[in-house]
Amino acid sequence: MKTARIRPDLLGPECPEGLEIIQITTGVLPASHIYMEAQIFAPDSKCFLLHESATPHGSDPKDPKHRYLLCNLEQGCELSPVTCETGATAPSISPDGMHVYYFVDETRLDGGKLTLKRMNLDGSAREVLYVLQGTIPGTPFFASQIYPLSTIRSDGKRLALSCFLADMSSGTRTWGLMVFDLENPSVNLILEGPSWCNVHPQYSRSICPESQRDILVQENHGNTHTPDGEIIDLTGGNGADIHVIRDDGSNFRNMPWGRDGNEFCQGHQCWRGNTAWAITSTNTRHRDEQQLVESVCVPHTGHDGARSPGAIRNNLSREFPSPSFSHFATDAIGSWFVTDTFACDNGGRVFVAKMGIAGTDPLSSWTCIAYPHCSWRKDAHIHPFLSPDGKTAYFNSDESGVLHAYMVRGLESLGT
Repeated sequence: MKTARIRPDLLGPECPEGLEIIQITTGVLPASHIYMEAQIFAPDSKCFLLHESATPHGSDPKDPKHRYLLCNLEQGCELSPVTCETGATAPSISPDGMHVYYFVDETRLDGGKLTLKRMNLDGSAREVLYVLQGTIPGTPFFASQIYPLSTIRSDGKRLALSCFLADMSSGTRTWGLMVFDLENPSVNLILEGPSWCNVHPQYSRSICPESQRDILVQENHGNTHTPDGEIIDLTGGNGADIHVIRDDGSNFRNMPWGRDGNEFCQGHQCWRGNTAWAITSTNTRHRDEQQLVESVCVPHTGHDGARSPGAIRNNLSREFPSPSFSHFATDAIGSWFVTDTFACDNGGRVFVAKMGIAGTDPLSSWTCIAYPHCSWRKDAHIHPFLSPDGKTAYFNSDESGVLHAYMVRGLESLGT
């Protein structure tokens, strides 16, 4: 089905000529891009996944109307349903672009079932790879409250997914990160503890045999939740910090951000393309700003955040006046950057910028590419991201009264 229409009214007065905004979805059901860090684009940038009856933060596993759609950019943004199961969640496209991995969540606090499936990109040749029924092997824990984002290793051999953990014998309630072996289907719990309620796991995009095993993870200190895993408070005290862990649970390291009494991690971070550098957005108290900071990981010396010994910190947003950045992403090689701004900036805008030398240069060639006119409700966040080749950008908005998915094309005119 084709529903796309051109939306020139979402271009601002400072947006350069040559850009075109397309509203990809137009139906009565809310539709959204998947979270901007998810690996949902084919590597050739010709198609990607999005979903309907959903929000930018996921979907209700009991909603029979929720489904994932494949958007074919070469066919005028034609949309084709690729899932029909109630509970389908957490998709990842394989690095070679051949397959989609996803889960069907039928879990409950004391058991249920979590099914890992694989299909071709067009939804054909669907097969069950693994069924987790009962406790996670080698542990007393049942998995539930399945995270709506998975992440796949750059060699396509492992997939990570986080969840709530319940030990029905001892009464322990906690959180964890599972890693699924896709070659010899099985699962291991590599991370466990009360502060892992919002992990945002992201495998490194590097193809280096060692680096590709690194997973970027978020640790929410001071969170509170109900006994069945419903989050009440995401953080407390000095807030979240960000770490890197090897996918066997070893080599735990720090990202030097936040937790110094002035800088707080917003909870949005990503790898800089396929490099060893990562980027976060912050809130600062001494100056009311939301900055973008780039770093590499350092040894774990405690939850020291920005005060971690040996830290390299590059403020990417230092040349942008009054930075108020929130969600962001890069292209596949880390040369172009897209971000939104908070509502205080003309209601929120979308910018692209050029990335220079890692660890040294600020972002440059800032260009406004859209005015989403978003309501800024949590279920309607803008969440911009780029295609792997950097030639198209994507965002969400409920400007029409219904949440929908949008695309900006023509970025090659800016040099992407």
